[in-house]
Amino acid sequence: MRIAAVDVGSNSIHMVVAQVESDGRFRVLDRAKEMVRLGQRTLTSGRLSADAMTAGVRTLAAFKTLAERQGVERFSAVATSAVREAKNGGDFIQRVREEVGLRVKVIPGREEARLIYLGVRHAIDLRTAPTLIVDIGGGSVEFILTETDKPVALDSLKIGVARLSERFLGEDPPTKKDLAALETYVAEQLEPVLTLAADRKVQHVVGTSGTMLTLASMAGYLRGEPPDGHLNNFVVSADEIKGLRRLLAKADRAERLKLKGLDDKRADLITPGAYLADHILARLEAKELVVCTWALREGVLLDFIARHRKNIEEVERFGDPRRRSVVRLARHLGEIGPHGPRVAGFALQLFDALHGDLELPPEAREWLEFAAVLHDVGHHIGHQDHQRHSYYLITNGELLGFRRNEIEIIAQTARYHQKGVPRESDEGFAALPKSERRTVRATSALLRLADAFDRSHYGVVQALAVVRRGARVVVQVQTAGDDAEYELWEAQRRAGLLEELLGASVEFEVVAAPEARSVARAAIGAN
Repeated sequence: MRIAAVDVGSNSIHMVVAQVESDGRFRVLDRAKEMVRLGQRTLTSGRLSADAMTAGVRTLAAFKTLAERQGVERFSAVATSAVREAKNGGDFIQRVREEVGLRVKVIPGREEARLIYLGVRHAIDLRTAPTLIVDIGGGSVEFILTETDKPVALDSLKIGVARLSERFLGEDPPTKKDLAALETYVAEQLEPVLTLAADRKVQHVVGTSGTMLTLASMAGYLRGEPPDGHLNNFVVSADEIKGLRRLLAKADRAERLKLKGLDDKRADLITPGAYLADHILARLEAKELVVCTWALREGVLLDFIARHRKNIEEVERFGDPRRRSVVRLARHLGEIGPHGPRVAGFALQLFDALHGDLELPPEAREWLEFAAVLHDVGHHIGHQDHQRHSYYLITNGELLGFRRNEIEIIAQTARYHQKGVPRESDEGFAALPKSERRTVRATSALLRLADAFDRSHYGVVQALAVVRRGARVVVQVQTAGDDAEYELWEAQRRAGLLEELLGASVEFEVVAAPEARSVARAAIGAN
C-alpha cells in the first residue's frame, strides 16, 4: 500500500509519500512542501483570509494529484493551529473536502505534540538522556519531554513565530523596545514548561520543523559548514544560536535576506524563532541544539501504520533508529543476502582484537559494522567501481539517526573496501579532519580484510581470532573443514594497509572449528 501523510500547518503544507509493506515496513518515496502562510494575520484576526484558503486548496489539490500519480491509495491529513483557531476553519476543511476530495482532520495541540514525538523518535535516538523536543510552528510551539525514549509531558503553547511577529515586530528592523517586550513575553510563556524540563535535568534539546531547521542551516553557513541538505542530526551550539539571535535583532529584511540558509518566505518570521530557540537553550543551560527533519507529517505516517498494522516488524526487531535505517537502506538497494552480515561479523571480530593498536575510538565499532553491511550496495547501480557507487548511495540514502560526519565516515569506509586505499590526493578523503582520516584508514583496513574472508560468498570461513607472535599479527581463520585457500589468497592481497597501520606483518593460518558459531549472528540483521 502507498500512503500519503499531509500536514496543513500555519506556515507550510507538507506531504510525505511512503510505501508500506505487508509486515508494516515502509520506505519514503517522495516529499513535497509549499509555504502557503495559511496563518498570516489569521492568528490575530481569528479568520482565514480568502486568499490564504484559496492558496491552501490549490496546494492540497496539487499534492493530491502528485500522490495519486505515484500510486497512493490512502491519505491521512491533519490541520493544526491556524485552522484549529480560525472561526472559519470549518469552511476551509469543507472546501478541501468538496474541491479536492481530501478529508482533513483538525487536531488539538497535545495530539500534535504526540505525533511530532512519533516522527522524531524514528529519526533521533532519544534513549540516552532526558530530552526536550521543540517544534516551532507559525501559530503554536509544541514541547515533548522524554525520558528513556518515552514521552512524560506533552504541551502546546500559542507562541508560534507568525503570532509573535504580528504581535511584537511591527517595524523593520524591530525596535529595542519591541524586542525587549518579545523577550519578556517569551520568557513568561515558556517558564512552566522549561521549569519542568530543568527539574528533570534536561540539557539535550532537539528542534524540528521549518524555523528550527532554518536556524540550524543559517548557523552552519555562518561557521563555514553548510549542511547541504543533510540537516537530520545536524548540531549547532547554543553560542551560535545566541549569536544568530543578536545578528537578526539588528537586521532589516534586506539584511536578513543576505544571510545564507534563510528562505525569503521566512525572512519576516525568523527573528522571533531565534529568540525562542535562544531562550530555551539558555534557560536549560544546554550546550547545543540537535535538529531533526522528521516531524508532524512523518508522525502522521507512523501513526497511520501503527493503527493499520499491529505488528511493525522492523520497529520491533530494531529499536535503534540508526540500525533500523541501515537495514532498510540495505534491503531497499537489494543487499538482503548473508554476505553483508557475515562480513560485518568478521569486521567486528577484527575490531575487538585490534582497536587498541589502531587507536580507534569506541564509536568506530558501530561505524565499521554499518559500513560492512552497506559496503556492496553500489551493485544496485553497477558492478564496475561499485565501491564508488556505494559511497554515493550511503551519503545520499537518508540514513536516520546519524550525524553528518558519521555518515561520511561510514561511506568512506565502504568506499575503500577494495581496490584503492585512502590517499591524501583523494578529494573526499582529504576534506575530512585529520582525526577522521585516521579513523577511515583504520576502519577501511579492517573492512578490506573482513570482506576478503567471504570473497566467495559461500560462508567457508566461520570465525576469526587474532593472536600476537612476537612482531607478527596472526589471524586464525576458523572453518568447518572447508578449503579456504581462495579466501586466504584474497586476504593476503588486501592486508597491506593494515600492516602499514600496525607496523607489523599480518599472517594467516587455518584452524578447524567444527563447532564454531556462525559469525553472521554477531552482525546486524541476525535473528
